[in-house]
Amino acid sequence: MGQSEDDRPSLRFRTPADYRDAALDPNTDPQTFCLLAESPYPFVWQALASNPRTPACVLGKLCSKGDSAWNDGRLLRLLAEHPNSDRTVLLKVLAELETRLLASTSRPYAAALALAARHELEPQEVQRLAALPGASPRMRSGLSRRLSERHPKGR
Repeated sequence: MGQSEDDRPSLRFRTPADYRDAALDPNTDPQTFCLLAESPYPFVWQALASNPRTPACVLGKLCSKGDSAWNDGRLLRLLAEHPNSDRTVLLKVLAELETRLLASTSRPYAAALALAARHELEPQEVQRLAALPGASPRMRSGLSRRLSERHPKGR
């Protein structure tokens, strides 16, 4: 049974910096992390993606957030690098990267390279980014290099 709106804690922060500080605070509770993911501020999303205690369910909510090419690229990189990003989150990041590279509207290369280092994804899943229209020769070579540097699990 879900909570009614009256039962949910509300965020009563006075300034946008209060939201950011709560997103970065290692003592923030999981329920507040969920509420912070609904913030309209891209710097709060990035703070959540920077906090090593942010749970995977919150990271997954951040995958579809959008603001600007630069902020979106940074957010996707942070999500791709996050220690709590599980396969589900990483597949969402991969899907976002595919969409952006297909449209050739942004160049989220750092996020693509970060995904290439993640063992939760198969090399061929990440390698397909190299064939998309927005992938530059530099990104293609970076992906190949990162994928070749991966060590088998357990080594």
